[in-house]
Amino acid sequence: MAELVPFAVPTEGDKTLVVWELSSGPTAEDLQRSLFRVFSRCGPLYSVRVFPHAAVARPGFYAIVKFYSAGDARRAQRACDRKQLFQNSPVKVHLGTKHKAVPHRALALNSSRCQELANHYFGFNGWSTRIIKLQNLSDPEEGENEERAAVQKQSLRFFCALEVALPAYACRSPGVGLAEEPLDKQEEGPLSILMKRKLTQKLAIQKALSNAFQKLSVVVLENGKIAVEYRPSEEVIDAPTEAESLQDLMHDGRGEEDCPHLGVEDAALRLPDTG
Repeated sequence: MAELVPFAVPTEGDKTLVVWELSSGPTAEDLQRSLFRVFSRCGPLYSVRVFPHAAVARPGFYAIVKFYSAGDARRAQRACDRKQLFQNSPVKVHLGTKHKAVPHRALALNSSRCQELANHYFGFNGWSTRIIKLQNLSDPEEGENEERAAVQKQSLRFFCALEVALPAYACRSPGVGLAEEPLDKQEEGPLSILMKRKLTQKLAIQKALSNAFQKLSVVVLENGKIAVEYRPSEEVIDAPTEAESLQDLMHDGRGEEDCPHLGVEDAALRLPDTG
């Protein structure tokens, strides 16, 4: 049976391992590094957290390990349960049983975690990004009233539109991001403003990258091979300026090669292009 691995924060119980009987000798930080080293051999990890036992219990620690894939979590449980791993005594490893209510909207991964997950499944050279537009929205347009202009001048705002491309799967996913940083020109010097400008640009790009990956899911097939599912986001863009900028981007008169049409109507399963 195929498994769908979205670019989202894993919250399901079948992706979570509870590790008991950890030694009280090493520090929590040392245990965290050792656990990460052992369990990451079974698949990419979202997090490893180590906690001390309650004061009324015996000394020692337990850990919560979260995988992106339920299949990886099951394999890790079978491989590590009642094994010594990195200590002299065996540990106990159980799949999590506490299931949270399904959230209305999955929590998106940040851009760095999206890149880590993409590198694992597609390889470092198996995907790429292309910035389509990076626009400064800080300056008010001509003709706007002075009150709105005064408000907008108090912050730096950048909009980014980009696409993530997976050549082997003939798949492209668009993403948009809007970032804003407060600004006080009277108190901040030119260098500080320049640094904030670069930071705001970077944040907009990171948000757009995360948004693009949200539309993708890795399909892990029974034979171990993978496919890609592309599902356009149904989320409504809250910021009017962001929506208007995206519309302007798609209708600003540029040719198809420079600004390709990125939307599709239905979810699509993309297999590697072997031709």
